Amino acid sequence: MTDALLPNGIKDGGGDSTYFRKGCNPFAQTGRSKLQNKRASLNQQIIKQMRMRAGAENLLKATSNNKVKEMVLLELSYVNSNLQLLTGQLEGLNSSVEVYQNTQETANIPLIALGLKETKEVDFSTPFKDFILEHYSEDRNSFEDEIADLMDLRQACRTPSRNEVGVELLAKYYSHLPLIESRFFSPSRQTGIFFTWYDSFTGVPLCQQNLSLEKASILFNMAALYSQIGTRSDRQTISGLEEAISSFQKAAGILNHLKETFTHTPSYDMSPAMLSMLIRMMLAQAQECLFEKTALPGIRNQFYSLMKMAQEAAKVSEIYDQVHQSMIQMPIKDNVPLFWSTMSQVKANHYRSMAHYFVASALLDHQLSPSDDEDQQEKTLSQVYDRIPEGRSPLDILKKKDERQCVGKAHIRRAILGHEEALRIYSLCHNLNKLEILQDILKASHQRSLNKFSEHEDEDEFTDYTEAPDIISKTEHKAEMEVPATTKVKVIDFFQRLGPLSVFSAKQRWTAPRTIQLQPQDRDLGFTLKGESPVQVVSLDPLCPAAADGLKEGDYIVAVGDTECKWMGVSEVMRLLKDVDEEGIEIQVVSMMDTNPPMPTKSATFCGNLPKTYSMICLGYDDNDKNPKSHKVTKKSSFLSWGLKNKLKSASTLSLPTADHSGTLPWNKPCPTFPSSSSYNNDSSLY
Repeated sequence: MTDALLPNGIKDGGGDSTYFRKGCNPFAQTGRSKLQNKRASLNQQIIKQMRMRAGAENLLKATSNNKVKEMVLLELSYVNSNLQLLTGQLEGLNSSVEVYQNTQETANIPLIALGLKETKEVDFSTPFKDFILEHYSEDRNSFEDEIADLMDLRQACRTPSRNEVGVELLAKYYSHLPLIESRFFSPSRQTGIFFTWYDSFTGVPLCQQNLSLEKASILFNMAALYSQIGTRSDRQTISGLEEAISSFQKAAGILNHLKETFTHTPSYDMSPAMLSMLIRMMLAQAQECLFEKTALPGIRNQFYSLMKMAQEAAKVSEIYDQVHQSMIQMPIKDNVPLFWSTMSQVKANHYRSMAHYFVASALLDHQLSPSDDEDQQEKTLSQVYDRIPEGRSPLDILKKKDERQCVGKAHIRRAILGHEEALRIYSLCHNLNKLEILQDILKASHQRSLNKFSEHEDEDEFTDYTEAPDIISKTEHKAEMEVPATTKVKVIDFFQRLGPLSVFSAKQRWTAPRTIQLQPQDRDLGFTLKGESPVQVVSLDPLCPAAADGLKEGDYIVAVGDTECKWMGVSEVMRLLKDVDEEGIEIQVVSMMDTNPPMPTKSATFCGNLPKTYSMICLGYDDNDKNPKSHKVTKKSSFLSWGLKNKLKSASTLSLPTADHSGTLPWNKPCPTFPSSSSYNNDSSLY
């Protein structure tokens, strides 16, 4: 139903509206869409090569002819070579972070965004129509519009816009999935619908008949979309940094929810180990943005401010080091792009070097004066170090000029070595070399440290073997996981005409609708009603005409005359029945059939053309499928007496290193910028 689609940017009336927004135009030649199209094409080539490899391996096992084996082995080597090339191209696409960055971004280190998982189209039409006819005994063709709306919504979710509207689109589809599962996915039979999703890192296809893969993949794409929103935020403004921080924290929260809810999803990119690493990476990028937010207005060139920023930078370095350690563990190492692990290692060295530079500046550029709080500075310095250099005390370092100079130069040496290591690691990764902005920032930071060292260099330097101690990481604002409210969006069931889910669901079985003729005797129909919608017959008089016509106690009334009443309560049905004359009226009822709860089924899972089994036991459970408590109505002698249910800045300032070669500040800050790779100054500011 194309009329059920609205373009992006048009309000659809909130969660209660049956309308939803379109996705992005898949043919629009944006950087991200080109990337997705290339990734989808590579996925198709990868699955073709994997099928060829599986066929060759099967033939190799089945034949005993040596000549055939030689030919198959030769062909297998070609296939494996092609697979390796395709995987390398896919890794290159996953390393294309520049398309996700803000178009105005020229002064910050690039961030990593997750790419969306690709999927094949799914045709719900024939299986759902057959199920509606066989299970619900309804006219299969009368639900064509609802099925078309569902398919349109899923198609739009393949290309969501990179903003909150796109996240809401995914959230709406995700909220519909439990309803669809309850309506059409019976525990005792297969629908014949296959959901195919491609691994976002390896391109390996995964196919399942149950909805767990669909739910998990939509959650993954919601997290990926938040990561893309974070990377495209303008980090040269406070509001942009706040948006980036919130987006990365939400991405981490959704990934954590995915990890805890879908524990047996047989996909590399959604395995517990991989999700744990991705959560750390999202939180590390949020912490990096928190550091940038603190430094954006300018860092006061004072002892306490510099020490504080040193510990903040050390915190960012520590988290990125943890991310790198998780990326190089097996089996994550084989599936994560080398670009990612190299980038995390570069950032760990870069921010550690910045921390040492801040401490060096605090010691070399400032001296303890009589007006300073000696005890407070001593306490601050002792809290920065995990250990004090041998033979020294914090007070000695602060009071003695030689000691202060010696320790300060030790820190600046460690800063220089750290920046050199970051540049060395940067040069080892081919994909990382494409990020000239990162290289410019690393070079500017390295040159700044060299300039600081040259200012305090003396002839006795070669006799100084003091080693700077490590800096204790500390932050005033720690990045935390945040589960966005958009993961739970109120939606209206596409197939609500089938009746309340408490009764009319795929796991329930009932008889075909039966027609009963009601004829009142002394204005008494011989039964009472209870429950919400649909109402249920109770206290049936076995001698009444309705019982003789086949009405049974426990039957559900689904229609009175020509009026369907699946969604009607007791009072509404009573109004339809109270004016029944002596000729009577026909009603339609259904009876629930006794069914033994079946064991959770196992559905075939095809991962890389290799069949696996996937147990449904550990799937997320939806409390919305529980039957609501019925409200009993005591039997009355007269129909008219049926019961009803109750209704119930003073010093110079500093800024972070940038790659801006224009010499101007695009955000008009009153503080000097970090020196670019082509120009440096030696004034009182540190950057």
